[in-house]
Amino acid sequence: MVGSSDGNQSDDSSQFERGVDHIYEAFICPLTKEVMHDPVTLDNGRTFEREAIEKWFKECRDSGRPPSCPLTSQELSSTDVNPSIALRNTIEEWRSRNDSAKLDIARQSLFLGNSETDILQALMHVRQICRTIRSNRQGVRNAQLIRMIIDMLKSTNHKVRYKALQTLQVVVEGDDESKAIVAEGDTVRTLVKFLSHEPSKGREAAVSLLFELSKSEALCERIGSIHGALILLVSLTSSNSENVSIVEKADRTLENMERSEEIVRQMASYGRLQPLLGKILEGSPETKVSMASFLGELPLNNDVKVLVAQTVGASLVDLMRSGDMPQREAALRALNKISSFEGSAKVLISIGILPPLIKDLFYVGPNNLPIRLKEVSATILANIVNIGYDYDKATLVSDNRVENLLHLISNTGPAIQCKLLEVLVGLTSCPKTVPKVVYAIKTSGAIISLVQFIEVRENDDLRLASIKLLHNLSPFMSEELAKALCGTAGQLGSLVAIISEKTPITEEQSAAAGLLSELPDRDLGLTQEMLEVGAFEKIFSKVIGIRQGDIKGMRFVTPFLEGLVRILARITFAFNKETRAITFCQEYNVASLFLHLLQSNGQDNIQMFSAMALENLSLESINLTRLPDVPPPNYCGSIFSCMSKPHVITGLCKIHQGICSLRETFCLVEGEAVEKLVALLDHGNSKVVEATLAALSSLLEDGLDVEKGVNILGEAGGILPILTVLKENRSEKLTRRAVWVVERILRIEDIARDVAEDQTLSAALVDAFQNADFRTRQIAENALKHIDKIPNFSGIFPSMQ
Repeated sequence: MVGSSDGNQSDDSSQFERGVDHIYEAFICPLTKEVMHDPVTLDNGRTFEREAIEKWFKECRDSGRPPSCPLTSQELSSTDVNPSIALRNTIEEWRSRNDSAKLDIARQSLFLGNSETDILQALMHVRQICRTIRSNRQGVRNAQLIRMIIDMLKSTNHKVRYKALQTLQVVVEGDDESKAIVAEGDTVRTLVKFLSHEPSKGREAAVSLLFELSKSEALCERIGSIHGALILLVSLTSSNSENVSIVEKADRTLENMERSEEIVRQMASYGRLQPLLGKILEGSPETKVSMASFLGELPLNNDVKVLVAQTVGASLVDLMRSGDMPQREAALRALNKISSFEGSAKVLISIGILPPLIKDLFYVGPNNLPIRLKEVSATILANIVNIGYDYDKATLVSDNRVENLLHLISNTGPAIQCKLLEVLVGLTSCPKTVPKVVYAIKTSGAIISLVQFIEVRENDDLRLASIKLLHNLSPFMSEELAKALCGTAGQLGSLVAIISEKTPITEEQSAAAGLLSELPDRDLGLTQEMLEVGAFEKIFSKVIGIRQGDIKGMRFVTPFLEGLVRILARITFAFNKETRAITFCQEYNVASLFLHLLQSNGQDNIQMFSAMALENLSLESINLTRLPDVPPPNYCGSIFSCMSKPHVITGLCKIHQGICSLRETFCLVEGEAVEKLVALLDHGNSKVVEATLAALSSLLEDGLDVEKGVNILGEAGGILPILTVLKENRSEKLTRRAVWVVERILRIEDIARDVAEDQTLSAALVDAFQNADFRTRQIAENALKHIDKIPNFSGIFPSMQ
């Protein structure tokens, strides 16, 4: 008998010989070696399969040879062939008789208890019968062999299951009735299970069978309804499987299933978005609304957001412009989903989302967006404005749009207020647009209403947005904010309460601290209000907690600590008019804390604010130093009592000549702070150096012994670094400060004589003498006189009367 196309299995074995007629040699085509379907006879009487002999004649023509018989090589006078009707009928009768016998025998073999060989033989012959004559599917179906083959899927033998899957695929090909039988019961669920539990060949056979079933539209829903089917098929299409056929068949199966909108939505939820995007592009209006609505509910990673924006962004913007409210709503919700990432927001900006978005927000009239959708529009705008992408935001603040935003904030509910405030946060984060926003807020007096949001308790997002906005405004509206916060509504206390919350450091706490830190340092009224609400005690405690590691919050800890230190430093500006400030600093040993913060390497602002605070504390030392009580001289009644030695007091401060300490009098010398300050004079940040130099200059102020102050600087190794600061000429403010300190140092003749020949120092002083402001030029002139670069005429000319 003829060999099988399935490889190892042969028709010649076991029980298939019983009741099966052998193949007669006349049935076999000499060219194909297979039983003929359409036998034809040549002029020389030889018989061949029609398709095979026609192919032979074509090869003869293509090679330029005359037609010949492939068996005898005899030239033929004609290529005409005659159908062998009698032979064809005989073959068909033989085939029908044998196929029926084979199917009968197969029914006897397809039981799980039979041998593997018999089952595989049965499966092979079913495949052969179906491939040979399509009409035999009816026979297979009538014999209920399909259900018997399905039972073979329960076999514990991988090979039996694999061949059963292959056989079912051949049986159902092009036959919807057979497919319906296969889809009965749990068969489809079993196929889905095979997608993940079978070896590679089994998975390929299972997905191939599912592909055949999916050609029937009625069965697509059946496959899609099986739990896990779609996610497994989608995962197969995105896998790096070496079996390309599995990937291809899974992909084509899903393509067939895309006819169902429900399945398309499920695919999208498993990461296969293209079908859904395609329906947004080309579907009916109803389909577009349905798919866009679903897109608005899907969780998307950032890469997918970019893909969606590139694919359907323009279509969604068109829908947003539509006069149909359901379309606009669906588009807005989808755009909201994809606008929150910089990459996708860039795409949306490039396709023109901003004009219709702004129109939706501010338009009032026919077909006006309801507030719930204006909230979505505001969210999209906030997303776009707050991305890091540098685009022209000027259009967003033109045509009174900021005023419109402020008006809308005053006349809407918390949800949309939050998003509109976030829009303003984005605009005030941009140097080009913040002046317009500041101007609009100042002219409208909106700062009072904006400050009130600080006290919101029921909406954390709204309160956060307001604090972030006020933080951004604080460098430009510090006086207005200070005045607003000093009112009776309690916003200042609310800010302090937020800062002192016992949680891991949050963005809100960081923004609140930043806001307070930007308010005017010398606003005594604000400082007094902060003393009233116990702000400084709470802030001091927070700083200590952060330094000791008790308070966590890696993301916001640095800006939060910077804000706290700057707020704490403001109390040192109130010494002249508020005794409570001095008492607080003494009680909490604030000078010691700032001295430790001075060594916060890598945190320039903290070092700068700490140095500024130490300057203020040091300037107050002269007022706090307690002079010792000198005991009266001993009276002995002798005429020599006037010759007794005066009482000698030891342990006095070198600079203040009294009893000093870092805690009680804020003395830098007694607190051993001078060396730590000197160490910062070579800092890379000129603002840190300036604040450090200012703190050191407090030792050379009028009312103190300048020579002793210079000696203290010299003992700490500070003279040369200070001269270097002047010579480096890093900034105008730093130069002005350095000239003041250097002039005082050069009053010491020994130092002046030592540096007189330093040409670089002389050049720096000459430059300041020629180009600085009037007061600095005067000081530079005095310094040049100390090193004899300018004559001191006061000693030559008499005083003018």
